[in-house]
Amino acid sequence: MTIGCTTIGSGNEKVLVLHGWFGDYAVWEPTFNSLDKDTFTYVFMDYRGYGKSRDLQGDYSMGEIAGDAISLANELGINNFHVVGHSMGGMAMQRVILDIDDQNRIKSAVGIDPVPACGGQLDEQTWALFEGAIKNDENRYNILDFTTGNRNTSQWLNYMVERSHASTTEKAFAGYLNAWAKENFAEEAKGLETPTLVCIGEHDLAFSKEAMESTYLAWLPNSRLEIIANAGHYPMQEAPVNLATVMEDFLRQHI
Repeated sequence: MTIGCTTIGSGNEKVLVLHGWFGDYAVWEPTFNSLDKDTFTYVFMDYRGYGKSRDLQGDYSMGEIAGDAISLANELGINNFHVVGHSMGGMAMQRVILDIDDQNRIKSAVGIDPVPACGGQLDEQTWALFEGAIKNDENRYNILDFTTGNRNTSQWLNYMVERSHASTTEKAFAGYLNAWAKENFAEEAKGLETPTLVCIGEHDLAFSKEAMESTYLAWLPNSRLEIIANAGHYPMQEAPVNLATVMEDFLRQHI
């Protein structure tokens, strides 16, 4: 079994990218023209049940994502690398650092509007909204609208809803919801020393500055926070040039 991935660039610095809940690697495509492909090689992995790994079955857990990511890096002959995670991929990013054979292999980490290691910890009403999104497009639309600040066009929101169906299986979509909302390995993650940049969109109503300060910044001693202007939960869609610039400025500090 080989997990699906998309590789961009040919640089010596390798970057493993983990996507979010609502779709596969393609959410990152708006950034591709802004990435430094001479310095970096980006490997965008698709989780089991998503995108190029759509036909792969699994238990859809954070540990499985991390295991597949580490196996992919090993298969590609990548020893030392950076890891980037968006949304639930930010939670999986930390699992990669915890589970890899040698944490020194991870040069740096970048979380984009990332779920913390404690999981989403959704209240009953919010859980109902997200669980309903497994089968209900209106729920998917409302989640996308809220997390991007109720400010983007209905055309984009509908596109994202459509992509969420086209790039995922319902079984995987449901499974990963349980993973990022209910898993909790915060005690393991506390004290991780990997240099970590946490980026959040200024209009993300789900992931606030205060929430990041009480989790990532409190638990990871070498972490710092960057606010991405003119973006909500999807900076790679809403502000791709800015995100690519901020992200690569940080990665270059840890080459």
